[in-house]
Amino acid sequence: MTDLVYNHITARIPGPEHHVLINAYGMLYEEITASSLIKVDLDGNVVTRPEGIEYSVNAAGYVIHSAVHAARADVACVIHTHTRAGIAVSALREGLLPLSQTAMRFHGHLAYHDYEGPAFNRGERDRLVADLGARNAMVLRNHGLLACGPSVPQAFNLIYWLENACRIQVDTLACGRPLHLPPLAVIEGTAAALSGTEITLDNERDTNPHLKHSAQQSGSGYGLLEWPALLRMLDRIDPSYCD
Repeated sequence: MTDLVYNHITARIPGPEHHVLINAYGMLYEEITASSLIKVDLDGNVVTRPEGIEYSVNAAGYVIHSAVHAARADVACVIHTHTRAGIAVSALREGLLPLSQTAMRFHGHLAYHDYEGPAFNRGERDRLVADLGARNAMVLRNHGLLACGPSVPQAFNLIYWLENACRIQVDTLACGRPLHLPPLAVIEGTAAALSGTEITLDNERDTNPHLKHSAQQSGSGYGLLEWPALLRMLDRIDPSYCD
């Protein structure tokens, strides 16, 4: 999901200043560390550029991310990607289809925004956030994918699932065989069951919608459970990311 240097991730810094951290435009993801992130405000001003970092911030990335952060106080992280599968699905008239359990998670929870060209027009921000509404996942038509959430782990979980849902759809359509779609009630039930937090045997009584109506609506969101495991994996591979 890296696409060389052209994708962006932003994280809101707690506090009244409304500052966000964003990856420098020109660095590969494998080069980025905690100390290389650039701090900007929602007006596009660079607040802090780390010593030794000569790169700036991508203007189009700023337009998209600042729009979401400014309109959604509940969003702490925004992730935007230009993946092969994500762009392929974004170019399909029908968008994301409920062909897999992975895709069904987004049924009724996925927004769409029509392509207006490279996001250098700051006037697009109002239209983008209007299309996003209160949802946390969006298909940018003919462009890519976007996910946001109240934390970095939750936003990453969303973009990971959305990306995989697009890959599964591209693979399925490439088979050229008749498609099988579950009944709408099953699709809607799957979306409801996967719209909150992870369901375990310890918390099932409060989180399983089959046991408690609307249980997942009060959930904190998928992503928190696997995040520590992902960090442990990073520590095994290359712990320099946290420098």
